[in-house]
Amino acid sequence: MPRVGEDGPIASIFGASRPPLAQHTFRGGNAFMLGIFNKYRGELGVAALPQELDAAIKETRDYLGSAAARVAIDSPRITGGTLAFDVRVENLGGHKLPTAYPSRRAWLHVRVTDERGAVLFESGAPRADGSIVGNDNDEDPLKFEPHHPEITRADQVQIYESIMADRDGRPTTGLLRGARYAKDNRLLPHGFDKATADAEVAVHGDAEADSDFVGGSDRVAYRVDVGRARASRLRVEAALLYQSVGYRWADNLRAYDAAETQRFVRYYAESAAGATVTLASAQLETAAR
Repeated sequence: MPRVGEDGPIASIFGASRPPLAQHTFRGGNAFMLGIFNKYRGELGVAALPQELDAAIKETRDYLGSAAARVAIDSPRITGGTLAFDVRVENLGGHKLPTAYPSRRAWLHVRVTDERGAVLFESGAPRADGSIVGNDNDEDPLKFEPHHPEITRADQVQIYESIMADRDGRPTTGLLRGARYAKDNRLLPHGFDKATADAEVAVHGDAEADSDFVGGSDRVAYRVDVGRARASRLRVEAALLYQSVGYRWADNLRAYDAAETQRFVRYYAESAAGATVTLASAQLETAAR
């Protein structure tokens, strides 16, 4: 909260001047919806000026890309044609990442390429329609991607998210249908003890038993078959990506015959290519042999 440098009122109506005055900026994590408000401002009757929304979008994206998380790639090694390395993700916030409305998700996009740029392995690639390659929930609304302590196949993706289930145990995006969490492996803040956490904020699913999923961070082991690689060097890239509205949360609305839901589905489909934000990334090169 930067100091203004002079006295000022803290309210626009009957606000008495007082020192010292500090500016208050509340940064959210939903630049995507701000962009929709701006893009469809005529239909939605948005009163905020375009430049005001553009400034809020830029500030939000800048903050997300610099202060939300860190990513590191550790201990790359090749044994018997298998490239092994760990990706460590650190949560820099004081709450779970992502937080707030359960449509939000963050995930690891990991690629291994040879020195010519040919892709040898890729997990978690984002699609232009807002879905994630390999995510079970994006492919089938009745399934969801489990938490992964180790990833060995391209169709496995580490996604940090909360998945609600209805009373019959089926995944749902309807808040009134949600009876429990089938999965909640959102990145924990530093100091969070998942073993003693209250039920309201507990970890759910396979992350409960993952000894590398702890307060402040998660470590995912990647084991990649590079046996046919002929390059002298390999490049490993890891990025933590984020969406405030995941694909399933929009696509599930297609079944509703209502003007409001169909309008949002259209907004999402026309804007999804810009739904993904990079929170943090890392890359390194290692000898292929």
